[in-house]
Amino acid sequence: MALPDKSKTLAKKVQVEEMFDSISPKYDLLNHLLSANIDKIWRKRVIRMLAKHRPDEILDIATGTADFAIAASKISNSKITGIDISEGMLEIGRKKISRLKLEKRIELIKADSENLPFSDNQFDAAIAGFGVRNFESLKVGLREVLRVIKPGGVFYILEFSKPLKTPFKQLYQFYFSKILPFVGGLISKNKNAYTYLPESVNEFPDGHDFLTILADVGFVETRFYLQTFGIATIYKAIKPENSRLIQ
Repeated sequence: MALPDKSKTLAKKVQVEEMFDSISPKYDLLNHLLSANIDKIWRKRVIRMLAKHRPDEILDIATGTADFAIAASKISNSKITGIDISEGMLEIGRKKISRLKLEKRIELIKADSENLPFSDNQFDAAIAGFGVRNFESLKVGLREVLRVIKPGGVFYILEFSKPLKTPFKQLYQFYFSKILPFVGGLISKNKNAYTYLPESVNEFPDGHDFLTILADVGFVETRFYLQTFGIATIYKAIKPENSRLIQ
């Protein structure tokens, strides 16, 4: 997987942190431009599903510039804590939260998703938008989410996936591997970041493979919902009522 031009001895999370810090000023512009704003529709669908669980305390994993946390604030009486390893992304998120006067509802903290600074069983629910594929150790990060949500709590993940049907599969691959890196690199001035994106998506174990991993770490009632011909997928997982972490 291509990451920024740093020493290969650096941990993946360090390289990801530096990459997102560098593209943070243009991240929102590119994110919505390159997805034609479809990403906003996907987030709204997740929040509608989440709202049925009526969570009070929500953890937003890899919150980035806080788009998912802000969307989650539509759930009545919810309090959202967003965490991310990129201070550059968090700073932009805090400015958005301030403009929307949501400081009492949303708190952003710099933290490592694989070593969460929270107590066991603290949150009613967790969400993650386009972040779990950046975990250095996928199972370690998922176990941490399992640890901090309450028994019976729900975890929704929105992540890019790989379309399987022709001809959309071929069109998507061309766009994702050629157009997106060129436009993203041109605007952000960081070509490596937008080369990393399609490569990280191609390497991510999506669909049933990801459900297997969720089950392996201890989640139950796992399922997924394809979005827009399989460009993205919404995953749902529940922490069992009598949960015991699987090491």
